[in-house]
Parts: sequence; C-alpha cells; structure tokens
Amino acid sequence: MIPVTDLRRGVVFELDGEIYRVLEYSHHKPGRGNAYIRTRVRNLRTGAVVEKTFISGDRVQDVRLDHRTVQYLYSDGTLYHFMDTETYEEIALPREVLEDVIPYLVENMTLEMSFYEGEPLDIELPTTVDLEVVHTEPGVKGDTASAATKPATLSTGLVVQVPLFVDVGDIVRIDTRDGSYVTRVQ
Repeated sequence: MIPVTDLRRGVVFELDGEIYRVLEYSHHKPGRGNAYIRTRVRNLRTGAVVEKTFISGDRVQDVRLDHRTVQYLYSDGTLYHFMDTETYEEIALPREVLEDVIPYLVENMTLEMSFYEGEPLDIELPTTVDLEVVHTEPGVKGDTASAATKPATLSTGLVVQVPLFVDVGDIVRIDTRDGSYVTRVQ
C-alpha cells in the first residue's frame, strides 16, 4: 500500500479491483479541512479515463508491472496484434486500450508492453517516431515574424504542424509525448 500523496504521473495502482495509471495529478490544500489529491487516471483494462479524488491520508495498492519487448504486427480494426520477441507468442489488445498511441504505431515497430499477473495491459511508445508525410499544402513564404507552420497528414493519419519546407514524401520525427514535430529525417 502506498499513500495517495506518492501518486505522480505514470504511477500504476490498483483500486476496487481495477488497474489505473495516473495521467495528471494535483494536490489541493484548502484553508480548512484536509488536503485532497485530484487525479486523472486511465483504466488499463478498459482504456476509460476518469477523475478520482482522494483525501490526504488515503492509501492505494501499488502494482508491480512486468515488461516485455514486443513488435507491432497489424490491426484488424478492433484488435491490435503484437508479437513477443522472445517467445514469438501473439498478443492482441483492444482498440479502446490503445486509443492514445494508435496514431504513432507503425508496422514492425519494437515497443515495451506492460503485463500484470500475465495479463497484457498497455504499451510504452519510444520518445520519438519517424513517419512519412502523405499530404500537405505547398509552403508559401510570406512576411512572417516567426517560424511559420502548416498542417501535414502523416502515414498513420496523425495531423501535425510542420515547417513550410516539409513536403509530401518527407520523413519527419514526431515526439510521442505531445505529438509535436521535432525534425525532418529525409
């Protein structure tokens, strides 16, 4: 058991039989009464994002996850299929659980998958991923005081703001933490 004051972004805990990962955390101390901790958490089994509020002094069950290296194979629309690189076992996760990471998945990509008591829960993306630009308008330089950007649609369907010099067919590096453009690779 850990006190709720130890909850931070990325911490995984169990509450009422469900496994949660903390997405956002804030500590509030009103003038009177107990402090409370407001969290935004993702249920790792269903993918649902909910807000949970705890009173200072509450405790939750900490969870130790196992991690295995997997390779993303394909999607059949509702399930995303991965292969364990050591055992060659195929593992499928539902679309709802992976909702936030789908725009960054590229076939044959190597990732880390989290398991709890043998049950696959979540995948961890690398910090950056390289994707191809499939559509963008031609960049027209004008009188700009700062760096100008334009929207670009990438091979996975993700739309990001890129500099004017990026064209269709270019490979760009995207930060998976916030979905922002990092650099042009090719």
